[in-house]
Amino acid sequence: MPSTKPLHNPDPYSGYNFYVEWNGIIHAGFRDVTGLSSTQAAGEYREGTDPLTKRKIPGLVSYGNVTLKRGMTNNDELWKWRQSLMKGVADRREVSIVLLDDTGVEKIRWNLTNCWPVTWSSSDFNAVSDDAAVETLEFAHEGITVDKWS
Repeated sequence: MPSTKPLHNPDPYSGYNFYVEWNGIIHAGFRDVTGLSSTQAAGEYREGTDPLTKRKIPGLVSYGNVTLKRGMTNNDELWKWRQSLMKGVADRREVSIVLLDDTGVEKIRWNLTNCWPVTWSSSDFNAVSDDAAVETLEFAHEGITVDKWS
């Protein structure tokens, strides 16, 4: 009987050890990054001489909007980025989401191209709650590349 050996058995990286940068500069820590995704439509095609089934062919690629959340502070950088778009200034940026291992070494870097904020929001305020105020920035982008995956 042939032996079966797993290809690798490293522990998975933790989802809490990451940072976000744009235009090559780390700007702020974030508590959540969601929506990092890519999908591709499957088109259908059939010629008259094909069997009675349709072929599946790769279609257009689309990317989900990415949402960043952080505690609200006196840093108004996210608001200013959104505000410039509201004033008609096309301020697109290159954003990277970087996953670190438990020792703080960079392991995976996803680069997002032509990012721009589509939504900025603040958390609700409640005088009887002890929750921190959170600001949220959702941005659209036009592609994902990976520089490093180790």
